[in-house]
Amino acid sequence: MTLELGDAVALPEPRQAGPLSVEAALSSRRSVRDFAKGPLTLAEVSQLLWAAQGITDPEGYRAAPSAGALYPLEVYLVAGEVAALEAGIYKYDPLRHRLTLMQLGDRRAELAAAALDQDWMADGAAVLVIAAVPERTERKYGDRANRYVPMEAGHAAENVYLQAAALGLGTTVVGAFRDAQVKAVVGMARDERPLCLLPVGRPAA
Repeated sequence: MTLELGDAVALPEPRQAGPLSVEAALSSRRSVRDFAKGPLTLAEVSQLLWAAQGITDPEGYRAAPSAGALYPLEVYLVAGEVAALEAGIYKYDPLRHRLTLMQLGDRRAELAAAALDQDWMADGAAVLVIAAVPERTERKYGDRANRYVPMEAGHAAENVYLQAAALGLGTTVVGAFRDAQVKAVVGMARDERPLCLLPVGRPAA
């Protein structure tokens, strides 16, 4: 099936338990910049996105803590090699646990170029982009949002690290990039600000 812009892609239901304990994931977690060839499964993508911003409570609370439960974060998936998913840029919808196609085509190399030419990033099967709409937090907390929002991005990124470890995948946080260029590649809304990039793939042997 060929997707068109704006189409929604349902994600597999995220699992609530796995074979690796939190302690084991913490112990095995390392930053990975050397990826083997091979796609991610849609189930793996589902777990990573759920770990970053998925709903974990009937009241709408999410996997990562948020100051005032205001949830300023937005998560994009830059998919290059994901089984059963066309290459493109997708936005994660936590409330419905699904993706919305924003752009077609493999944009990993362009994203790596925006990240100060860190070419290794394009070897990951996909890249998670964590962005934020700071105004959501600023409305309540004013200038303290300058602290709270980056802290929240860190919570979400660490969740992705641990979920990747539990899945036998590798990732690392990339913070060195040209903001305007990343925004242009991903096609972010004007009020969104990119905070970090997480290339994900299977670690090279």
